Amino acid sequence: MLTDSSTQAGGILRDGPAPGDGDLFRQVFSAEPTAVRIALRGAVARFARRITPDDAGTLELALAEVLNNVVEHGYAGLPPGPVRLDLRRAGAALHCLVEDQGHPMPGRILPEGAMPSLATTAGGLAEGGWGWALIRDLTTDICYTRENGRNRLTFRIPLTAQLGRTAAKMPQYLPNSA
Repeated sequence: MLTDSSTQAGGILRDGPAPGDGDLFRQVFSAEPTAVRIALRGAVARFARRITPDDAGTLELALAEVLNNVVEHGYAGLPPGPVRLDLRRAGAALHCLVEDQGHPMPGRILPEGAMPSLATTAGGLAEGGWGWALIRDLTTDICYTRENGRNRLTFRIPLTAQLGRTAAKMPQYLPNSA
């Protein structure tokens, strides 16, 4: 439930995984650019040793697009409100939930996400309009609902490979300095 209005440093309202669950990331933060950056860093860090670098990049890009849309469009003209981010690793995917109390999606449906047409010159490339195309390309099973004044977006990020070793078990290639 997104009713906590108290904030701490960086706009973080609540933070952390469930006790003993390294495959879960949960954070509620204020819909502000700095808080989004902090949440993104935390989310990627939570899974960085358990997914490939490419998958970590996909996670970061997909979440950045979704969360920036919440800040820029969901709360446009409103005071920054709470954003809930839950990530759970299950098998070969990260299951993601983003929930906010901002404006509903136009028409209460997800944008189509078609890539904008490219201009004939590099100087004429559009700055916006790429986000939903990227989100749809990087995720699967995307679903949007609006209930009880809340936007709820769920999606999965498929993982390309599972790491068989933790960072602690990785071979050391640097000479010892001792």
